[in-house]
Amino acid sequence: MGLPGGALLLLGVLKQTPCLFIWKLSLLLFSIWALDAQTTVETKALYIWQTGPWGRCMGSECGPGGSQSRAVWCAHSEGWTTLHTNCDQAERPENQQSCFRVCDWHKDLYEWQLGAWNQCVPVMMRSGGVQRPAVCTRGEEGIQTREVGCVQRADGEPAQDAICEYFEPKPRQEQACLIPCPRDCVVSEFSPWTSCSKTCGIGLRNRIRFVLAPPLFGGSACPNLTEFQTCQPGLCEGEDNLYSLRVGPWGSCSVPLPRQVRQAEKPSRENSKRSRESDKPAKDGNKQSRDGVTPSKGGEKQAREERKKKRMRDDEKQYEEKETKSTEGEEKVSRNGNKPPSGNRKLGRANRKQGKAFRQADRPKRQKKVKNKAKEDKMREKVKGRIREKGKPKDPETRELIKRRRNKNRQNRPGGKFWDLQVGYQTREVTCVNKSGSIEALSLCSQETLPVTFQACVVPRDCDVTEWSEWSACSKQCYDPSGAKGERTRNKKVSQFPIGGGAECPELEEKEPCSPQVGEAPPCIVYTWKTTEWTECRVDVLLSQQDRRRGNLTGLCGGGIQTREVYCVQASVDAPNLSSLRTREGLRPVDSELCSGVPPNTTQLCHISCPVDCEVSPWSAWGPCTYENCEDQSNKKGFKLRKRRIINDPTDGTGNCPHLVEAIPCEDPSCFEWLVVNLEECVPDNEKECGPGTQIPQVQCVNSDGEKVEKQLCRDAILPMPTICEVPCPKDCALSPWTPWSFCSHTCSGKNTEGKQTRVRSILAHNAGEGGLQCPNVSALQEVRSCNDHPCTVYHWQTGPWGQCIEDSSIPSTNASVGRTRSSDALCSVGMQTRKVICVRVNVGQVPPKKCPESLRPDTVRPCLLPCKRDCMVTPYSDWSSCPPTCQKGSKAKSKQHRKRLIIQLPANGGQDCPEIMTQERECESMSLCQGYRWKTHKWRRCQLVPWSVRQNAPGAQETCGPGLQFRAVSCRKLDGGQADIEACLQLGTPMPPLTQLCHLPCQDDCQLSNWSKFSTCTADCVGVRTRKRILVGKSKKRDQCKNNQLFPLSETQYCPCNKYNAQPVGNWSDCVLPEGSRMESQLGMRVQGDIKECGQGYRYQAMVCYDQDNRIVETSRCNSHGYIEEACIIPCPSDCKLSEWSNWSRCSKSCGSGVKVRSKWLREKPYNGGRPCPKLDHVNQAQVYEVVPCVSDCGQYVWVAEPWSVWKVSSVDLKSNCGEGVQTRKIRCMLNTIDGPSEQVEDYLCDPEEMPLGARNSRLPCPEDCVLSDWGTWSACPLPCSENTTRVRVAYPLRRPGKEKKCPSTKETEPCKINSNCFHYSYNITDWSTCQLSERAVCGYGIKTRMLDCVRSDGKSVDLSFCKELGLERKWQMNASCVVECPVNCQLSDWSAWSECRHTCGLAGKLLRTRTVIQAPQGDGRPCPSQMKQWKPCLVKPCYSWRYSPWSDCKSEGARCGEGMRFRNVSCFVSDGSGQQDSSLVDDELCGDVELSVDGDKQIILQEPCTVPCPGECYLTEWTAWGPCQLSCVSGDDLGFGSVQVRSRTVVAQDPENLLECPEQELEARPCTGGTCFEYKWRTGPWRGSSRHVWCQRSDGLNVTGGCLAAVKPMADRSCDPPCTKPWSLCTEAGVCGCEEGYTEVMTSDGVLDQCTVIPVLEIPTASDTKADVKTIRAFSPIQPAASAPGRAGRTWFLQPFGPDGTLKTWVYGVAAGVFVLLVFIISMTYLACHCGRCLCHKPRSDSPSDGAYWTDPSTYTVPYTCPACQKLEQAEFNRQQQQQQHQCAASLQQPPSSPQQALPPPHVETLIT
Repeated sequence: MGLPGGALLLLGVLKQTPCLFIWKLSLLLFSIWALDAQTTVETKALYIWQTGPWGRCMGSECGPGGSQSRAVWCAHSEGWTTLHTNCDQAERPENQQSCFRVCDWHKDLYEWQLGAWNQCVPVMMRSGGVQRPAVCTRGEEGIQTREVGCVQRADGEPAQDAICEYFEPKPRQEQACLIPCPRDCVVSEFSPWTSCSKTCGIGLRNRIRFVLAPPLFGGSACPNLTEFQTCQPGLCEGEDNLYSLRVGPWGSCSVPLPRQVRQAEKPSRENSKRSRESDKPAKDGNKQSRDGVTPSKGGEKQAREERKKKRMRDDEKQYEEKETKSTEGEEKVSRNGNKPPSGNRKLGRANRKQGKAFRQADRPKRQKKVKNKAKEDKMREKVKGRIREKGKPKDPETRELIKRRRNKNRQNRPGGKFWDLQVGYQTREVTCVNKSGSIEALSLCSQETLPVTFQACVVPRDCDVTEWSEWSACSKQCYDPSGAKGERTRNKKVSQFPIGGGAECPELEEKEPCSPQVGEAPPCIVYTWKTTEWTECRVDVLLSQQDRRRGNLTGLCGGGIQTREVYCVQASVDAPNLSSLRTREGLRPVDSELCSGVPPNTTQLCHISCPVDCEVSPWSAWGPCTYENCEDQSNKKGFKLRKRRIINDPTDGTGNCPHLVEAIPCEDPSCFEWLVVNLEECVPDNEKECGPGTQIPQVQCVNSDGEKVEKQLCRDAILPMPTICEVPCPKDCALSPWTPWSFCSHTCSGKNTEGKQTRVRSILAHNAGEGGLQCPNVSALQEVRSCNDHPCTVYHWQTGPWGQCIEDSSIPSTNASVGRTRSSDALCSVGMQTRKVICVRVNVGQVPPKKCPESLRPDTVRPCLLPCKRDCMVTPYSDWSSCPPTCQKGSKAKSKQHRKRLIIQLPANGGQDCPEIMTQERECESMSLCQGYRWKTHKWRRCQLVPWSVRQNAPGAQETCGPGLQFRAVSCRKLDGGQADIEACLQLGTPMPPLTQLCHLPCQDDCQLSNWSKFSTCTADCVGVRTRKRILVGKSKKRDQCKNNQLFPLSETQYCPCNKYNAQPVGNWSDCVLPEGSRMESQLGMRVQGDIKECGQGYRYQAMVCYDQDNRIVETSRCNSHGYIEEACIIPCPSDCKLSEWSNWSRCSKSCGSGVKVRSKWLREKPYNGGRPCPKLDHVNQAQVYEVVPCVSDCGQYVWVAEPWSVWKVSSVDLKSNCGEGVQTRKIRCMLNTIDGPSEQVEDYLCDPEEMPLGARNSRLPCPEDCVLSDWGTWSACPLPCSENTTRVRVAYPLRRPGKEKKCPSTKETEPCKINSNCFHYSYNITDWSTCQLSERAVCGYGIKTRMLDCVRSDGKSVDLSFCKELGLERKWQMNASCVVECPVNCQLSDWSAWSECRHTCGLAGKLLRTRTVIQAPQGDGRPCPSQMKQWKPCLVKPCYSWRYSPWSDCKSEGARCGEGMRFRNVSCFVSDGSGQQDSSLVDDELCGDVELSVDGDKQIILQEPCTVPCPGECYLTEWTAWGPCQLSCVSGDDLGFGSVQVRSRTVVAQDPENLLECPEQELEARPCTGGTCFEYKWRTGPWRGSSRHVWCQRSDGLNVTGGCLAAVKPMADRSCDPPCTKPWSLCTEAGVCGCEEGYTEVMTSDGVLDQCTVIPVLEIPTASDTKADVKTIRAFSPIQPAASAPGRAGRTWFLQPFGPDGTLKTWVYGVAAGVFVLLVFIISMTYLACHCGRCLCHKPRSDSPSDGAYWTDPSTYTVPYTCPACQKLEQAEFNRQQQQQQHQCAASLQQPPSSPQQALPPPHVETLIT
């Protein structure tokens, strides 16, 4: 069989070389993989299933039984939809699923459960590829997530999120967060090195630092806080002390075992002891011999044993007695129901057995002393018997009371109910420690006596309390669901107090809020605000200072202010609205604090209606003479009347209007008469065409008022007769018609006056000579008649004011006094008013009534309505104010109580007056002690030692002496001395006093002294001495060693204190305070604007402080000062803006139609000190206030009056015919038009010039027989609207018919109507509103604003309103409207509150404050509120006394070199001024007698604490440092919001280099705190010192630290140059290149390397400021070096100023430019010579001139001077011939430089050197 192709290929490949084979095999596998991948892509599915979103859950019931569906379709991979058959049916998704149908009630069953936010993850980590910043400055943005899910409320089971989303959107699961930058640990600088730990040999020195800020947010940990350094003060002469005696801590307090147990254990202990002693090495024997114990001396040992037994029996007897008492107390307690624990009972029995054994052993001793004791007991019993007989009460009740008190006192004593005091003992271990830390045998520690290993102690007892008591009743005894809740309490009783460091008592009282439910308690009393009625509205309080000075303030009206008082009352449950009067009378004012909510306003604006004056029209014309009563004409007396009417009714009725009718008596009265209306045309007689004729008058009947009546009423009147007239014939004289009668010249006729009327006519054409009627003379052309011939005796009725409304006796009275408010004034009955009516003759006075028309007599009586009487109403008296607490210190004067009542309704209309007394006061009752509790301590019991069984083997135990414990009892007392429960003192009192204290029983050889007495008193300060004494007690008086006054002084003497005091002011001056009682108040306490005196002279205060001679603050009374400096001051009074009075109104700006009129005020004085501001002033000069109102002038007010035309003046006179062209003239005057006609002539400008009639006319005088026409009549009105197609007409009528063959001219004249020429359109024009016009007596409030209606012609001219009225134009505007002028309400402030308590009880910074509030904010132009709403004055300076600890003493381990010990401190009284700037000073503790014993608020005073004394060579931790200040995490001073933290640390201290590895770790503690300070850290650098400088980190408060500064920006501390800078005066610069020191400049080689440093030549350049110019130094410049000079390089670079102050170039600039030019020429020359000279021979100078002191050199040499001019003189031939010789001379010149000092030139000052 043949092999397959693949196998053949493989065989072929195998035959090839291995490397080639591997390469081809890899290529084959890759081809197969690529082919397979291509096949996979090609076979990928082209059709896939697509699904839509799930629809809404549907179902018939709520819950999980619903279903929902979705759309499923088949789609091509490119996205278009296709048939379902194209997709794989097996993979088709479901289109339906079960779901949970949510209903509304599911909202209470499900909720969103929010998980905790996870750790903040940086955004950089979530978005890969983003590079994190290298330096973190503020923090890194991050995202934190949490779990959010829908759960069931009941059990928290998870549910579908769709259920919760149905009710509430799903809470967010991500939020942004900030990851703070890592904060490294910050530590302080190192302390100085300590002294060497050893005085000889190799020791250690330490220096430590402490932690300032802990590492936060992943910052680096703290470095080592301790650094060690070995030291060796010197070699040790003797052997090094390797061992130290160390004491261990005291063990727990235990009770000694009973004697039986000890005796049972004694044989076994002795056996073990003997076995140990036999095994003990020889060194123990040596130790015993050192301790003085010699076993061979048997006699001494036996004596010692006897003394030991004796002491043991005495001590154990004392201990057994204590045990017995304790047991008896426990049994008594058990009988009272408090059963002791079984262990205690067993212990008590054991102790009794032990006591019995002690008594048996001690019997011989008791027998020896029985005789002495018998005598003492006999005497003691006698004394006790006498005391019992003397104090024995006879009353059995008293005996029982004393018995109960004794029992209660016993319970408070040790061994009683609350105390279980038991003396035990505690031991400690004493070891010998090697300096390496290992424990060795005690014999290796050389010490004379071993420390005490036992001491007495109190067996600790934990606090034991009872169970909780029942809840007390709720403190709130009423039902009020919306009010504050009460509370109820329950307590625990203490059955055993903590003793000996036992567990403290838990909380003994528990409180919880409570509130009675409905039905459990009556409803609570509800309090509500109540107000008095508003006072009368007052306007005067709104007046400015200027208005108040006007004096008469009566009759003011307009806007005002009224006030009321607000008080708190108890609301009635039945009538919560408190509207009934009966309820109101029963309301008693209570404390305002009981009312909640905002109190009602106490001020409001009000309005007093201004009186409207009566306004009447002008008088009408006098009427005809008529009867007084036309119905009764029997009386022949008649009157002429004239009348006027009321235009504006007054506010108080028409009774105060002036009289409206005046009468004049007349004769022949008539009620009706004929009035000639018109005369008919003149009809010639005898039916002729001309000649004499008659005119028939047209009449109508009118009454006395001119009203048309029926003609039959005028039957008795004389009918006017026809008038004779004449129609001129053609040759007759033609006269014009008579003009109307003029107005009567006088209104009445008297002796000197007579009324006349005139009328005139003129000649129109003369007669024709013969045959015609001649013209009359001039006098006949005028007629005069009398008018107003009645006498000037005018009468009228004058009325007086209406009197008071009084009761009408004819009507029964019902006017009872009621208590209604003013707003509901009742009208109780009808009364009567009268007034006086008299007849008055004008300008004369009263005349008899018959002179006046009786029918017009006004009424003298009218009915009126009587208002009800209103009595004064006051509230009942309020409750008495509370007396101050009696425990308040310093209240020596008797306090008083007050109560008051308020007026709630003022009397009116004759009601009952208010009572005079509104307040009452009385003295407070006798004081009672405040409730409080205190601890009472009882006497200390005798000192108890450690039991004998414990201390029997101790050295010196033969005596009953040494340290022990003593007890005392404490009890709780009230402040008045009464008994109280212990729990009261625990809860409300100070900490419990200690029950035990250490004591010491003196030994036989001890010297006993009494306590020191008090120092004797000093007679005066700074004079004499004072002493104190003590005495020897007991047997010490006989011992010689106790009489050594140096060791035991019995008296002490000291100089009397020298107290000198000085006072000095402290603090700022207070605000200026007005003295009390400077306020002025009006009735009812209403505060009137400006009545409160808030300015004037006051006083300001400055505190005084008193210091003693030691600069300690003391009471100010020591300096004979009352504590203040008082100084007068002035509070400036406010001054309001002052304006002048209003000027008079100007004339209306138009004489016809609408205009404006103006009045103004001028500024007299601007406001200051918060006075009332000025109104808006004129924009131009800011000194004037204008008021502009519209006005309308009557167009008929001024009229033109024309006199009759004069006689014709014919210019071409035909004397024969007297006719032809002529001129007529007349006078035109402008007259004031009145109701009686034009009265007086005025200026012509007041009349309309367009309306002025012609004063002259040219015309033709008709000749005889010419037709004579009358004057043209007025033009007819043009029809509206105006159009040129229409015309107007005027006509004339013929007065004389023409002669034969002559005709009359046209009697009609026509002209077209032209707009704005003879035809006009008319329209109304409305003006703007005027300012709000007030009454003259009003300041503000309601007023009226007006506007005017004007009739305007189409050409813009204002005309009389009658033109518009005749056209019937619509008037739709309102001419008047009400308005309001804002009242200038001054700011009203409350009274100053009472001075507050001093904010500091002591010190210099205390202030008393008082405040006031704004009752009424300013309105309008009222006076603004002052800025000072608070006032302060200093408190009396008092010293600040406080208790403070002294520093801890050094730790001392008693009796040993190291180990556990104690350290102590004292608490002392200190005084300070409270400012914190002065250190406290130590004073006598008596001065802190009133200060609670606490230090910095901690009442638990700790004066001793255990400590550890390190053994030599031991490594230990220091004490904790104090907690550092709170620090915030800040960036650039902004808090990042991560809270604040404070830290403390403890460091390691080592003493021996060998023990460093055994040192503990340093410790650090951090805790959160509140508040804090932002600290910033910055790098600081010092000056460069060579190649280095000091770089350190500094905190913003100036503290140098390690850590905190960013390491990435740390400045460079070291700099190094390559190659190193070895040239003299060179250094390495910051740029890393070599430079020169100060005062030297660099000389560089061509490749930029420093060649040498040369001294900078001093060059002074004068400047304009005459100061030394700087010196420009030329240095190598590095392009990477910063432009600013580095620290330490200041002054090395500077800038020359080329320009002077005037901008011109300075002189030295020109010099420098010239020098630069010369230098360039020199350089160019040198370069040229260098290029052309090549190798020049070295030539020694031929002369000693300094100018020839330079040489050429070979290019390969470096140090030979050169000069080019010498080179130019050499010849090339000589150079070639003598080259070798010259080179030899050149070398010799290098070794021997020129000797002349002038040839040693300094190197040139250039930057580059040509080599």
